[in-house]
Amino acid sequence: MLVAYLQLGLSMALVGANVAVSKLLTAALPVALILGLRCLLACLVLWPLARRREGRVRLSGGALLNLAAQAAVGTLLYNAALLSGLRHTTALEAGLVLATLPAVIALGSALWLRERMAPRHWLAVGLAGGGMAAVTLARLAGGGGGGGSLWGNALVFVAVCGEAGYVLLAKRLAGRVPLVTASFWMQGFSTLMLLPFCLPVLGAAAALADPGVSALLVFHSLTASVLCLLLWYAGLRRAPAGIAGIFSALLPASAAAMAVAVLGETFSTMHGIGFLLMLASIGLATWPGRGKRVA
Repeated sequence: MLVAYLQLGLSMALVGANVAVSKLLTAALPVALILGLRCLLACLVLWPLARRREGRVRLSGGALLNLAAQAAVGTLLYNAALLSGLRHTTALEAGLVLATLPAVIALGSALWLRERMAPRHWLAVGLAGGGMAAVTLARLAGGGGGGGSLWGNALVFVAVCGEAGYVLLAKRLAGRVPLVTASFWMQGFSTLMLLPFCLPVLGAAAALADPGVSALLVFHSLTASVLCLLLWYAGLRRAPAGIAGIFSALLPASAAAMAVAVLGETFSTMHGIGFLLMLASIGLATWPGRGKRVA
């Protein structure tokens, strides 16, 4: 189980780190074009990898529908709402909203997947939310509190709901479809869904002549749309969705860390408290129990 926890944690940490990368890319490219090119590049990598490792796989209609739904909520809804929200609110307030992700996933696991969550797991959700709130409050206290808006924060919460939906849908499919094949189909569906939004802004691709922009896009594609998906699917093969949701606390944590490292924001004592609470949350959620962990 430890390997599964490491896979889930690294996946969410990379997703969070890509929030900062996304902000840099939006300064040079339209949101739709970033997402479309990202998914297309991911398909070019995943297709030969899937054929070599897993061969020709015939998917059922139900599995394809599930993957299409994952593409709709996990790629289109999450990324479009997050990047659009960041245009209207501060990264600090967006991080505070993202801290609700573990609780939304845990609630969805209990209501939709009927997973029974032990009291300590609910406490872990609370610690994760408290830790991320401390991190983002520290960033607000550092002098970046202005510029937020109710509309921007609402868009970011829509992104949270999209990411939670993706996690729950991925759990339903885990183990039924080979890992790389599932990732390829999800990115393929994402590319098709994004195509109508990419065509009107295709001329903006001229910005890719800048090697820095191209390098950021390639990094963003290979991590957010390939490595993160493979790690997340692999971790979900063993970990219940409710416990996996706890690791989503690493998303706003790594986003905050990247803001400090890349954007030069100040690290304070409150940041340290937030990270300690987040680590306590993961430790509480993953500590071996005496009986069954989660039904």
